[in-house]
Amino acid sequence: MSPAPTIDQLQIADPPDSWRAAGFEVEGDLCVVGAVRLRLGNAGRGRGIVGWSVRGASTLDLDGLPTTASTDPLPASAEPHPNGTISIDHVVAFTPDLDRTTATLRAAGLDLRRVRDEPTPGGAPRQAFFRLGDVILEVVQAPEGTRIAEDPSGPARLWGISFRVEDLERTVSTLGDLLGEPRAAVQPGREIATLRKEAGLGPAVAFMTPGPGAMTV
Repeated sequence: MSPAPTIDQLQIADPPDSWRAAGFEVEGDLCVVGAVRLRLGNAGRGRGIVGWSVRGASTLDLDGLPTTASTDPLPASAEPHPNGTISIDHVVAFTPDLDRTTATLRAAGLDLRRVRDEPTPGGAPRQAFFRLGDVILEVVQAPEGTRIAEDPSGPARLWGISFRVEDLERTVSTLGDLLGEPRAAVQPGREIATLRKEAGLGPAVAFMTPGPGAMTV
């Protein structure tokens, strides 16, 4: 049996200096977070997360997600980042058609864990959760009235990253006014804080504590 798909890299259009200013350790254009490499500085390709590379998928047709294949090994273990980040908890993608995207990802070998038919705090009606190694891919049905929802035949899009931190108080202290107020996460026993737009990062970014709701999807 082939190994289950995992994420090797997320390609992000932001310049490396913007991630250093947000408390991440960056060498050149590379930021290693847990088992995932963030490749920074692809500004010519757009904004935010402009692509990813995946190991082990049976096809690169992932419902419009810009995907390349990777056979690179996992990166070496890294120390926590200055802002306290130790790994990626989940990557978020939006889609105008959750059933279509979910079926496409399953056909590519991604491990669907569950579909949540309950609205999110942001107004999305449904979500699907896939496990890719140590990372969860959260696929969200775009809320009505959003640009993605207006085109039912449009592609899925990578949108944001939630990082796991060892101590959210340390992250708050490091980032100061760049970080919103910590609040209870959807997963019981966990807290989350969202990076503000003033930080200048393209993807939506949040930081979460470990807890009983972590890594159980």
